[in-house]
Amino acid sequence: MKIFFSLRQQSDEQLMLRVGAGSDAAFEELYRRYARRLQGFFFRQLGGDEDAAADATHDAFLRLYEARDHYEEKRDFATWLFTIAYNLCRNRYRRNAYETEFLTSLDAEPVATEDIEVEMDRESLHRALATVLDNLVPPMRLLFSLRYEEELSVPQIATILSIPDGTVKSRLHSVMTHIRRQLKEFNV
Repeated sequence: MKIFFSLRQQSDEQLMLRVGAGSDAAFEELYRRYARRLQGFFFRQLGGDEDAAADATHDAFLRLYEARDHYEEKRDFATWLFTIAYNLCRNRYRRNAYETEFLTSLDAEPVATEDIEVEMDRESLHRALATVLDNLVPPMRLLFSLRYEEELSVPQIATILSIPDGTVKSRLHSVMTHIRRQLKEFNV
């Protein structure tokens, strides 16, 4: 029991170093801390497909375990794990050619949706926002999710996506502009 208690007191980075040294208990603790969060991330990024999210979560932890000897001690664990998760999503996006569509859409005007009468209360705004987020192309949804749902910083996102901070900021601006346009009835 002391082992589990002491593991729960350790940072993610300390646990990952223990995983690299062969500790299954440390791996289980990291899984306990991140599995649900990762599954939610994958669920949102993979179009609400529970089975795909569960498979991707399993794949992410498998990749983490396989790369345990390559973890750099000074590296932020959450950034490293979400980089693995992003790469899994990116591979899926490539297969579906979403990335090209996203990059092209940054330069184009977003397609206007039908005007819908919407009540101006919070519940209506929340439902409308959920709909807009569900209809974002996966790379746009990924950026929104990493920044506003996972609350990662711009530098962390830049590291995960392997792009400059300025590009992250520019794309986040495009995503937010798109969302605002879609929610113009609410004066957002």
